[in-house]
Amino acid sequence: MQKEYQTITEISGPLVFAEIDEPVGYDEIVEIETPNGETRRGQVLESTSEYVAIQVFEGTSGIDRNSSVRFLGETLQMPLTEDLLGRVLSGSGEPIDGGPEIEPDEERPIVGAAINPTAREYPEEFIQTGVSAIDGMNTLIRGQKLPIFSGSGLPHNDLALQIARQATVPEEEEEGDEGSEFAVIFGAMGITAEEANEFMDDFERTGALERSVVFMNLADDPAVERTVTPRMALTTAEYLAFDKGYHVLVILTDMTNYCEALREIGAAREEVPGRRGYPGYMYTDLAQLYERAGRIEGREGSVTQIPILTMPGDDDTHPIPDLTGYITEGQIYVDRDLDSQGIEPPVDVLPSLSRLMDDGIGEGYTREDHADVSDQLYAAYAEGEDLRDLVNIVGREALSERDNKYLDFADEFEEEFVQQGYDTNRDISETLDLGWDLLSNLPKEELNRIDEELIEEYYVEEEAATQTAD
Repeated sequence: MQKEYQTITEISGPLVFAEIDEPVGYDEIVEIETPNGETRRGQVLESTSEYVAIQVFEGTSGIDRNSSVRFLGETLQMPLTEDLLGRVLSGSGEPIDGGPEIEPDEERPIVGAAINPTAREYPEEFIQTGVSAIDGMNTLIRGQKLPIFSGSGLPHNDLALQIARQATVPEEEEEGDEGSEFAVIFGAMGITAEEANEFMDDFERTGALERSVVFMNLADDPAVERTVTPRMALTTAEYLAFDKGYHVLVILTDMTNYCEALREIGAAREEVPGRRGYPGYMYTDLAQLYERAGRIEGREGSVTQIPILTMPGDDDTHPIPDLTGYITEGQIYVDRDLDSQGIEPPVDVLPSLSRLMDDGIGEGYTREDHADVSDQLYAAYAEGEDLRDLVNIVGREALSERDNKYLDFADEFEEEFVQQGYDTNRDISETLDLGWDLLSNLPKEELNRIDEELIEEYYVEEEAATQTAD
């Protein structure tokens, strides 16, 4: 029988403290009924033999000492069914698209279960995003967690939408494997109403909503709800991947808002703060989310994560990007200088990295020349970037003909390879062919990172290129 208490002693920010006379489970769901009959949901955040701290999802306004508290004896559950595809839900999993109520096949706790390390399958298969700077230079692999590091005011949302629209698993399409469909779970935390409208307009306009489940937590929604939104999204992803055989791409934006919610709750609990006021357990908390990506031996599906975070002050040593970088397998940098030049998407490939890229490219996955082309493009662009600094000191006239070729290469790389707009979907062959077109502007002897046989096959001679253009 559910016990009901009227023993609220304190209300602090999003937290309610109440006295109890028997132990209550951690993470247990609570209903709080206000004097005017309104019911709010909450979750036990801390429990002793004498009192509990409850975080209230819908905010604490209107709750006072006369409110009653009921402990439901269960943790927060996510209703799961394949029919969730095409639906838009609130940050706490309630339908907000005007559609019918969800009739779940089952319900599961949102905390999830850790994947046994011995049951993990090593991520190796390529996911095509249609974005050359990612596919060609920092390839996304099925089961990987690859965050996007951005800054305030940069178009990371446009990039996220582009990936959500375009992402596919090319191998599965070729094989016609009906058992491994592709789905996108989009979890938005603390975004503005304007951003939410843009997301929804794009999803509906492009038809991407049909294969997506969208969770929306807006900036004016309670911060506490932000702590459950990614867990709702990942529980749905695990169900679709490991029970229904989908390859699921989870896009979470913005993880900075999620961490700010953790800091707010920590302050309300009067915890001893860690770096820059964030809780000392933030690393563990983020790891619990990011490590839910992966593949399981014997299961068809996979969960791949692209968390997006805005670095406060564009500082990648800030605790949020710093801890994220430790846990995840690389990062994609959205660059402010490229954005100011009008490059779309403004991805800076030099500090970007995909640690699993080498295992998911090459013959049988993308194309046999992928690794060599990527290495050579990276080296040539890096040299061109270094020469830009030198030009600012000595002027372009003081450079050799070779140096000028690398300077031109850096400009062309940004304007033709990175620049593609948010509506262009390039398959991996187009991306690699474009890379060869750019590398063919350099002398053959400069291509010291590419196998000679590949140079003979793919290098575009200047005369041939001119005739083709004519």
